[in-house]
Amino acid sequence: MSDRLVAWLRTVVPVAWSALVAWLISLGTPPYLTDALGGAAELLVVPILVGVVYPLARSVEARLPDWLTRVLLGSAKPPTYPDTRPPSE
Repeated sequence: MSDRLVAWLRTVVPVAWSALVAWLISLGTPPYLTDALGGAAELLVVPILVGVVYPLARSVEARLPDWLTRVLLGSAKPPTYPDTRPPSE
């Protein structure tokens, strides 16, 4: 699998998990909490959850089996990036 695809998967899959968690939370959230925010609730909750879920998944990644890392992050192998720094003189 190319590094570009790995990087894409490791971005999209945690965002999808965050969206699923946000949706599950919305099912049990009392209306008085979401009514005050109106349509902004969906716009705020998913990015906040991405900010929580992704770092959490990355922090436990080393302790998880490869299959679970693939489920949570999309790939058990982080992408490698070429060194683009200019050579030091």
